[in-house]
Amino acid sequence: MASTGVNISPQVLRWGALVFGVFYGFSHQTAISTKDKLTADKHEYERKQKLIADAKAAWQRKNAPSSGTSQESLSLDDPRFDIEAYMKDIAGKKL
Repeated sequence: MASTGVNISPQVLRWGALVFGVFYGFSHQTAISTKDKLTADKHEYERKQKLIADAKAAWQRKNAPSSGTSQESLSLDDPRFDIEAYMKDIAGKKL
C-alpha cells in the first residue's frame, strides 16, 4: 500500500515561494507608498495652514485700527493735531 502522506515536489515549493514573495513585495510596497503619500499630504496641509495663519496675521497688522490720534497728539503745537477729531472723540465719550 502506498503512503498517505502529502508529497510536494521541490519545484512546487519554489514556485509557491516565488508567488508568495511577489505578492508580499507588492502588498508591502503598496503599504509604504500609502504611508509616504499620507505623510506628504500632512506636510502639505500644515504648510497651507501656516501660510493662512501668516496671511491672517499680515492682514491684521495692515488693517489694525490706528490708536487714537487725539491721545497721541494732545499738544496744540503738534502739526498733526486735529481739533475736530479731538472734539468728536470727547463728545462720543460723554454720550
